[in-house]
Amino acid sequence: MTHELQRLLRPSRIALIGGAWTDWVAAAGRSIGYQGETWRIHPTRTSSADVQYFRSVDELPGSPDAAFVAAPAADVPAIAAQLARKKAGGFVCFASGFDETGTSGGADLTQQLVLNAGAVPYTGPNCYGLVNFFDRVALWPDQVVGPPLERGVAIITQSGTLGLTLMFNHRSLPIGYLITVGNQTRITVADLIDTLSDDPRVTAFGLYLESVKDATRFTAAIAKARAAGKPVALVKAGRTEASARTAATHTGAMTGADAVFDAFCRDAGIARCETLATLVETLKIFHLGGPLRGRRIMVIGASGGDMAMTSDVSRNLNLNFAPVTAATKKTLTEILGERVTISNPFDFHTYIWFDQPKLRQLFTTLFQADYDALAFMLDCPPADRADTSAFDMPIDEFIAVAKDYPTRAAMLASLPETLYEGVRGRCLSGGVVPAQGQRETLEAFALAADVGECWQRGTMPDLILAPPVSGIAHQLTEDAAKHALHAHGLPIPSARVVDIAAAATAASAIGFPVAIKVASASIAHKSDVGGVCLNIKTPEEATAAAQRLRLLSSTVLVEQMITDSVAEVLVGITVDPQFGQVLVLGTGGVLTELLHDSTSLLPPFTVKRIEAALAGLKVARLLAGFRGKPAGDTPALIEAVLAITRYASETRHTLVELDVNPIIVRPKGLGVVAVDALIRLTHGD
Repeated sequence: MTHELQRLLRPSRIALIGGAWTDWVAAAGRSIGYQGETWRIHPTRTSSADVQYFRSVDELPGSPDAAFVAAPAADVPAIAAQLARKKAGGFVCFASGFDETGTSGGADLTQQLVLNAGAVPYTGPNCYGLVNFFDRVALWPDQVVGPPLERGVAIITQSGTLGLTLMFNHRSLPIGYLITVGNQTRITVADLIDTLSDDPRVTAFGLYLESVKDATRFTAAIAKARAAGKPVALVKAGRTEASARTAATHTGAMTGADAVFDAFCRDAGIARCETLATLVETLKIFHLGGPLRGRRIMVIGASGGDMAMTSDVSRNLNLNFAPVTAATKKTLTEILGERVTISNPFDFHTYIWFDQPKLRQLFTTLFQADYDALAFMLDCPPADRADTSAFDMPIDEFIAVAKDYPTRAAMLASLPETLYEGVRGRCLSGGVVPAQGQRETLEAFALAADVGECWQRGTMPDLILAPPVSGIAHQLTEDAAKHALHAHGLPIPSARVVDIAAAATAASAIGFPVAIKVASASIAHKSDVGGVCLNIKTPEEATAAAQRLRLLSSTVLVEQMITDSVAEVLVGITVDPQFGQVLVLGTGGVLTELLHDSTSLLPPFTVKRIEAALAGLKVARLLAGFRGKPAGDTPALIEAVLAITRYASETRHTLVELDVNPIIVRPKGLGVVAVDALIRLTHGD
């Protein structure tokens, strides 16, 4: 598809099919400076000295590289067939009324469109179009704003309105391509990332997504972009969307579709942004040098208030405001005098503001301090209403010094509008990020550092996918689930399933203390219905406990009690419809729902990745030894997690969900024990 997409994205001959909307497209082409040939097609419009109209695609004098189709939906499949006969390079299907309607009629039209288009690629249906600012091409039924570029980011969006919003930005984001994809019936976001990763003019990708059509294809495209050194930042709708399925496990309840997508972004090295403002600032960082090499950042300025706000605003962000070294502090004191306190964030005051040589010394010293990013915070007056000369000299000195150092440099304005266009242009020309908005810029730095760390790890998700399981899911008994996992290496306690009358005998054989539980596959959460009796110390207590459980089940599970617990950990597997198996780790036992302390991982499941995920949980403090208590056997816990993932991989065609809660972590060297497990499987229709 790559060659055909090149014709669509960089056309020399364009066909505009339709009425008033194509008038806007023609105007957009003129405004952007399109130099190729434009053919107009309409069944009834009259030609004039300025515009010739053809009645159909079949009448065109040649094959169009690209077409814009703004005809009624019912006419679009026939037009697609004509474009296929004419060997067109591709088209934008602006028309709506297809499968986005959720109707059988819309689905039928979509099927006809796909069939008639054949091998011809197209965006849409129900998409706004595309703009190529590099080659000055606009298949876009609206105003086009943007300068010619030699390098820039590619914006790919499922929303035409958000595409316009990003194009109209006053943040000097250099946009090379703006492409909307609509329903993604033929060309998907992944196809465009794949193709544009080969374009040396594209520096990074910015996405607005509502869904991922094919997780495997999307993963491959992200990997290709990463290999080409082109990072991806995105906004995805649906953070508050509840999972459509009913989860029987704690694991399922904690891992909705959005948590899985978060895990995918983290593991694939994608900057997931909360807002368009953060997306734009992140893309500017990516455009000017890619991801950050680390998260050591310094913010400087001549205002104590700005620096105090920087500390406050960044308090929940994963940024390292590393202190200034003694050697650097000594040099800075020599430049600025004893009255200036050296810290990070750093208020250097205004004593040397008009002393150009000393300003250059200051900036040089700070760039030599080897931070990953250095931001000079300054809000400028409006250039058209004020004298900016007192601001220009320090800014220009900062830009001049930044060129000589690998540290990522940024001019940071606390308000987006107080970094005027002239300064933004000078920054971009000098390789300095024109950073607009304090919070969004600091978020962008943290995201760029996240991506940098992921790239350095060098891993990509290796999804464990299987055809969707079908049929009615059934739940294994706790004992059966434990033994299935034990066969793959998971430690479990000594236990017996017995009739009520044999509970005391079984308990004596195992050795006190014991736990006694109902043995019923129909009860998912036994403790919720009073189905668990703990710390049974005598045969008499065992008999009494079993009798209490008689109302819930005719059999009970009697098992060894673990009395030297350091921490309890939940380990689970859910199956996401798009991304496949997901590993969930969290605080286990009675604290699972209270603390909501969990994280999700996509494959590959390795010792290093599991170890890092555990270290990020609150329960890690217990595992390390909390308030004089012994440290837990973390290596044994990791091996237990790997055993669970081996079982999940082997049963991927039938596994619905799996929940081991808790795994009791014993003191270091004594191992772990899984004391409860729930597995749901299906064997198909």
